[in-house]
Amino acid sequence: MPDFLTSALEVLIGIGLLFAGGEVFVQGAVTLSLIFGIPQLVIGLTVVSIGTSAPELFVSVNSVLRGLDSLAVSNVVGSNIFNVMVVLGSSAVVMPLRVESRLVRRDVPVMIAVSAAVWGMASAGRVTWQSGIALLLALLINSIWEIRTAREEPAGVEGAEPDVNPDQGKRGILKAVLSLLVGILLLGVGSRVLVSGASGAATYLGVSEAVIGLTIVSAGTSMPELITSLVAAIKGRTDLAIGNVVGSNLLNHLLVLGASSLAAAGAGGLQVSPLLIQRDMPVMVLTALACMPIFWTKGRITRLEGGILLALYVFYVVDQVLPRTLPTWQDEFRLVMLCLVVPAVIVVIVVQAGLYWRQLQRKRLKEPNELS
Repeated sequence: MPDFLTSALEVLIGIGLLFAGGEVFVQGAVTLSLIFGIPQLVIGLTVVSIGTSAPELFVSVNSVLRGLDSLAVSNVVGSNIFNVMVVLGSSAVVMPLRVESRLVRRDVPVMIAVSAAVWGMASAGRVTWQSGIALLLALLINSIWEIRTAREEPAGVEGAEPDVNPDQGKRGILKAVLSLLVGILLLGVGSRVLVSGASGAATYLGVSEAVIGLTIVSAGTSMPELITSLVAAIKGRTDLAIGNVVGSNLLNHLLVLGASSLAAAGAGGLQVSPLLIQRDMPVMVLTALACMPIFWTKGRITRLEGGILLALYVFYVVDQVLPRTLPTWQDEFRLVMLCLVVPAVIVVIVVQAGLYWRQLQRKRLKEPNELS
């Protein structure tokens, strides 16, 4: 028991250090960028978004360097599932989320395409360093495209501009550099402590590092996204809450997985366990696909749909834990999920979409009468 308590404490300390490091890193990077005259919009769409994904990046790369490939990959997969189901779900419960047309037309389809491409790359059991380079190039292309299209639609991206007024001169530069270095230090130490604690907890509980990565580690590294989206939803900035999730998922694939693959180049690439390929990556792709009917049909995410996303994440976590706690119930649980829960979710989405289209048609019929 003392070993497990030590591991659990390491996990909590690691998450705390990662959260603090991410905040300090973003502040330093944004301040330094503003001092050197980089436009705020560009900073918001690149520096800030990369900063919020820094915990995932440091944890995954650190895992690879310690030979824990499964923890690195499961952190990415679990974070993306957590972002859609928990971050998006809890934000919608706080405030129904209105979806900007830019997200529907551009960002969500890109997220789905990248998720499917990553699953395809990993299907051979390994993400090679060549695939890592391709992912990083895709990140560069997407960032340039994001900035260009954002300039064409400035009204939809105010939230991307960071609200920072840096001190100018040498003092401001030194302060920004110090914040940047402190942030990197906290991220580095935090990732090492978290990976050590997660590995120890997995050994004690008798589960794989992948299970810990898909649950505890991914939830911990996604805390910045959760807090950012919840605060945005409370303030009524629902577009920012959704954009934060979509942008984070893209960066997890393109930046975190790409960098991790390069870090594993000496070992021939990033090894992916068959269970992740067969079970968890399909769930990741399905959660991305689930955004499309919700966004396309109504242009918003209701509290009911947010609650459903949260409930589905609970079922997902239970499915991860059940084989080790109550193995005899595993088949019955999955049968209930397949025969009852999944059809019920589909029915709710279809009914919600039908009601919305009916309301839309009535509104269109009323408009000509009002004009006449």
